[in-house]
Amino acid sequence: MSEKSMESRESIDLDLNHYLLILKRWWLPGTAIFVATVMLSAVAIQFMKPSYEAEGKLLFKIPSFKVAGTNLSPGTSEGGDSGDLKPLVATQNPISSQIEVISSPTLLQRTIDKLKLKDNKGEPLQIKGLQKSLTLKIVGGTDVLRISYSSRDPEEAAAVVNTIMNLYLENDILTNRSEAGATRQFMAKQLPKTQAAVNNAEVALRIFKQKHHIADLTEETRSAVATIGNLDNEMNTVKAQLDEVNAQTNELRQKVELNSQEAMAVSAISQSPAVQGVLTQLQETERQLAIERSRFLDDNPVVVNLEAKKASLKSLLQQQIGQTVGHQTQVPQGQLQIGELRQSLIQNFVQSEIQRLGLTQRLYSLYNSRSSYEQRMKIIPQLAQNQRELERKVEVADSTYQTLLKKVQELQLVENTNTANSRIIAQALVPEDPVLTKKIIVLVLGVMFGLFFATTTVLFLAMRDRSLKTLKEVRDVFRYTLLGIIPLSVKKIRSRYSNAESTAQKIAVRDTPHSLTSEMYRMIQANLKFLSSDKVLKTIVVTSAVPKEGKSTVSANLAAAIAQLGRQVLLVDADMRIPSQHHLWQLTNAVGLSEVLVGQAEFDIAVSKVMDNLDVLTAGVRPPNPLALLDSKRMASLIENFSSQYNYDFVIIDAPPLLLAADALTLSQMTDGILLVARPGVIDSNSAAAAQEMLEKSSHNVLGLVVNGIIDKNESSSYFNHAKEYFTDQDLRREVKQQKRIPNKSSV
Repeated sequence: MSEKSMESRESIDLDLNHYLLILKRWWLPGTAIFVATVMLSAVAIQFMKPSYEAEGKLLFKIPSFKVAGTNLSPGTSEGGDSGDLKPLVATQNPISSQIEVISSPTLLQRTIDKLKLKDNKGEPLQIKGLQKSLTLKIVGGTDVLRISYSSRDPEEAAAVVNTIMNLYLENDILTNRSEAGATRQFMAKQLPKTQAAVNNAEVALRIFKQKHHIADLTEETRSAVATIGNLDNEMNTVKAQLDEVNAQTNELRQKVELNSQEAMAVSAISQSPAVQGVLTQLQETERQLAIERSRFLDDNPVVVNLEAKKASLKSLLQQQIGQTVGHQTQVPQGQLQIGELRQSLIQNFVQSEIQRLGLTQRLYSLYNSRSSYEQRMKIIPQLAQNQRELERKVEVADSTYQTLLKKVQELQLVENTNTANSRIIAQALVPEDPVLTKKIIVLVLGVMFGLFFATTTVLFLAMRDRSLKTLKEVRDVFRYTLLGIIPLSVKKIRSRYSNAESTAQKIAVRDTPHSLTSEMYRMIQANLKFLSSDKVLKTIVVTSAVPKEGKSTVSANLAAAIAQLGRQVLLVDADMRIPSQHHLWQLTNAVGLSEVLVGQAEFDIAVSKVMDNLDVLTAGVRPPNPLALLDSKRMASLIENFSSQYNYDFVIIDAPPLLLAADALTLSQMTDGILLVARPGVIDSNSAAAAQEMLEKSSHNVLGLVVNGIIDKNESSSYFNHAKEYFTDQDLRREVKQQKRIPNKSSV
């Protein structure tokens, strides 16, 4: 466990102990107030008149419809869960709304009027009076509402509950019927509009399909994808064939050395009988002309006739060629008559060219078909989206129409039926025994108020009590070094005839040297010895903030403890107003410090030996102005002579309280410091704060703090729990027995 958590736990324990101590101090007035409050509540119960309570139960069920304005929640026919009401708010229990209906002023006033209810004065019962005695509660985990009513008349209690339930059922039936009628009329007006909307949506869908030639877009998409795939395969095949034909055509073109048009013309001419016949005649005429020219001159009629025939044949040849291949096609002269091999090559070239043209045309046709399919595929998604929108409009319109039509039919049935949201499962019976709950509640309230008043009283008394009760409280106010704590060891006797208190005191160090108290004083003298290592303490002033804190007893016991160590000690009683040392040591006070200061007696005569190594100088007769004697050069000289002339090792001066006289502060200027004594239960916080401020402002040397009169049972922590390990059983029992006989507010 960490240090921080341990400190937190200790603080909690201290707080709890602090509150327990407060309760322990003021338990008597707190207990008296608690008992008085409980007794008053018990007396009040006896005057309470008997009250009777009757109860009935309603079971809520889902109605055939639920109307909320013009909107309908789903009923059982629409998948609603049977037996459950449908709230408008998801986190709301629907029965809570029905409770508000049952407790409405209208329904309660009808109950009052029907039963003619009267109050205690005989006047007609007010609605608030009925609501005050009426209890509506949902039975946990069910759809059952418990309705109870308290009255001094048992029959009236049962009648009120039954009347309220019956009036609620009647009101619920009338409400359902009126709501059903109003809703049916509204829906009936909406039916023609809804039907027209359905027709318009269907027409729009039909026109859209006709315009875009839509039968089934899904099937069309699937078919188009398959067709495009087939076209791609066929186009690939045609491309391969076209590549093969192109290669063959190019090779034949190189061999025939003709283009496709020329080759076709040559082929047509070679296959034309008319052209070949004219060409044969022309060749024969040219042969004859050549022969005749070798025989005759050019002007010879034979040569002239042959020339004329040749020209005629050429003209005829051109005419035949033009008829065969067209006049625009030019055919080389050497290609008019070819051999069979060349003719075969030309024919093959022409066929290959024709095949190439056919494949090219087919490929182009396939590409056009594929493009048209792709264009259709691109617009199909948009067409599908538009079609879905139109179809949704049709579905919504049709669904709305069907719902309205169905609800109108249902509401017609509800309008003619007597159906409520609930039914009575338990009628209210006339109670026979009075209700004890109110008496128990009054008694419990009495106990609660008693605890409250008792706690408030204890806290008020604790707040008004400004006294410091524990060692911790004293240390929190006086921030001086704690030199020791002294357990309470004096016996206080209160006189029956006077408020004064007499004390039978003793010097514990002298009378019970082996006791716990004696050891505490020895611890104080040891702490004083080691308090200042650089300067030996010789003279100290012992004082307190207020009277009765035990400063004189502490002074006497501390002087005895130091004397037992073999040191010469002088105890001076400087409290000339209320001296105490002559009572403690059982000495006469006829001659003392006051006589020595005014020169009426010598110190050797005034001082008394009370123990080995211990002398006591009593206060003497009270002078008119004690402060004038103490704040004199004679007093300062006397204090210096205690050590130098009279050879005392330690001087203890018992001075008056700080807040009642300036003697202690005056004497502290002549000594080594002040030993402050504080006693829980005697000193209060205001006095302690004033004393603390006084010492701080005057810059006096406060040696430390001695807390006197500690009662271990009043402390939050036990400081003497392990005392039995160091002291004899007899001494310890004596100490404990003596403490038990001492009241909490004992003083010295």
